[in-house]
Amino acid sequence: MDNIELIKFWTESSDRDYESMMKNYEAKQYTWSLFIGHLVLEKLLKAIYAKVNSDNPYSPKIHNLNIIAKKCGLELDEHQVKILFTCNSFNINARYEDYKNEFYKKCTDEYTINQIKNIQEMRELFKNILKTNEPEIENDKETMIETEEK
Repeated sequence: MDNIELIKFWTESSDRDYESMMKNYEAKQYTWSLFIGHLVLEKLLKAIYAKVNSDNPYSPKIHNLNIIAKKCGLELDEHQVKILFTCNSFNINARYEDYKNEFYKKCTDEYTINQIKNIQEMRELFKNILKTNEPEIENDKETMIETEEK
């Protein structure tokens, strides 16, 4: 696939996952809702990667949202970096048995809807970047977001 096909592939897949995230939330499957929310953002970031790397549009096979955003050259503020950092935990906490019980207890209706709002905020930002001809992207290594875990 070329970069245009990859952008379409990742975007459409993300849109389907967004619907699944919301259906899982409505069904009170909060941990799975947030797990899928991570996928929503990951796939949009991979679409952005394809957009800004047309010569080599295949993104690295990683799931860390902050690292993918950095590889895209996105300039995110501290709030946005924190949202991605939090969403990274959904990928791990919903997947591995030793984290699931603790994550399940954390995922109340209130917590989950607040995180969904954060996912929606980032989804809107990423979709806007994909729509623009000149995305707000800076490839200067010095201006890329820091993704070190604190």
